[in-house]
Amino acid sequence: MTHIENYIGGELRPPVAGRYLENFDPSTGQLYTLTPDSDEGDVQRAVDAARNAFADWASTSAESRHDVIMRISRRIEEDLDELALAESIDNGKPVSLAKTVDIPRAVSNFKFYATAAMHIANESHDTSLGGGARAVNYTLRHPVGVAGCISPWNLPLYLFTWKIAPALAAGCTVVAKPSEITPMTAYLLSKICIDAGLPPGVLNIVHGLGPKVGSAIVSHRDVKAISFTGGTKTGEEISRIAAPMFKKLSLELGGKNPNLIFSDCNYDEMLATTIRSSFSNQGEICLCGSRIFVERPMYEQFKSDFVEHVSALKVGDPLEPSTDVGAIVSKQHFDKIMSYIDLAQQEGGNILTGGKQVHLNGRCADGWFIEPTVIEGLSQDCRTNQEEIFGPVVTIMPFDNEEEALGYANSIRYGLSSTLWTENLSRAHRLAARIESGIVWVNCWLLRDLRTPFGGVKDSGVGREGGFEALKFFTEEKNVCIKL
Repeated sequence: MTHIENYIGGELRPPVAGRYLENFDPSTGQLYTLTPDSDEGDVQRAVDAARNAFADWASTSAESRHDVIMRISRRIEEDLDELALAESIDNGKPVSLAKTVDIPRAVSNFKFYATAAMHIANESHDTSLGGGARAVNYTLRHPVGVAGCISPWNLPLYLFTWKIAPALAAGCTVVAKPSEITPMTAYLLSKICIDAGLPPGVLNIVHGLGPKVGSAIVSHRDVKAISFTGGTKTGEEISRIAAPMFKKLSLELGGKNPNLIFSDCNYDEMLATTIRSSFSNQGEICLCGSRIFVERPMYEQFKSDFVEHVSALKVGDPLEPSTDVGAIVSKQHFDKIMSYIDLAQQEGGNILTGGKQVHLNGRCADGWFIEPTVIEGLSQDCRTNQEEIFGPVVTIMPFDNEEEALGYANSIRYGLSSTLWTENLSRAHRLAARIESGIVWVNCWLLRDLRTPFGGVKDSGVGREGGFEALKFFTEEKNVCIKL
């Protein structure tokens, strides 16, 4: 059995207190690794290592940082099969999804930010003072210092590198915490960083629980910026601790995303994409469309076709290439999802397909699997339609006009993403401007350009990741004014 280790000061180290957490394969329910149950002592070691490495890394040229980060990117690409298998076992997702999405996205994260850091520009302004006098104002950007990066379990390596890559490229050193539920790809990344020659202390990875490790990172005076992806309640706690310390904060939090479908859409493309946007990664993606609203003239056709296709999705062993829907990440999360399916029925919902645990034979007999579930008949303000479930559960309901659809879409506390299906260009622009979400996909889903900022509104978080915004987040600005 693998004993995962922390990565501190360029070395793999056991936890200071010698305690470990049990980590289970969700597809089998069996124990398969032991993860460090680290505490503030481990975080202090990591912060010390990051602080000691900061001056040299910050003064390293962007081109030299590029070369090191690109070596890491190439190693991830070379180890794609091993990393995809590890992520599938860790998370329960189909290994085919990890191979085609998660690991390639991690490669892209490092590639993009390694290059982008060499092209970020500082602004200058020629200022007239009157009477012929002039001054020049210009902005300098410096890495903020030690950055804390805390990532979730649903896209383990993808979102871990989404935070680490811009911080390293900007010249920060990092203390990072992956989810204790899915630690394996972060552990393998530690080994890749050692082999790639990343200087000791530039990246430090501390495994453990949020209330111990995450809290210690957030509350540490020497950690100057926090980038966090996870639940809204945890984000509230991070804000409570970090705001009085005037730390920079980027919080990407929960989502309950609407999918608005109009009768003039490209039907076949919409249907295929809506199935994917509902149930990819077992619905355990913050961007999944979990509330589907369909224009009434097309509602019955959509319902019939959608249920037929969803019912045909294969729930199975994540290691099998033909599997569409894998295992739920943990027993605790499995129980949460099943409790919401029960709640939906109590609230008057009608389960059109799914709603039950799936019992597989063989290797996965004790795994945590749930049928893709489609529910109708619920009111928009019920708990099932208002609270984040984060699983293979969607609700569907009809609407009569744009205003009604918009009211449904904006009726919740969250505002992360949304999807709009229409061939009417005016409608697309009109509704995209009024939907309360940080990103609007029109006639597509999950198309991302790393040059664009990413983040939510309302209770889905503050700050923006992605693009040059992420690089700027990990820097602090200094204005210089020279009178000529």
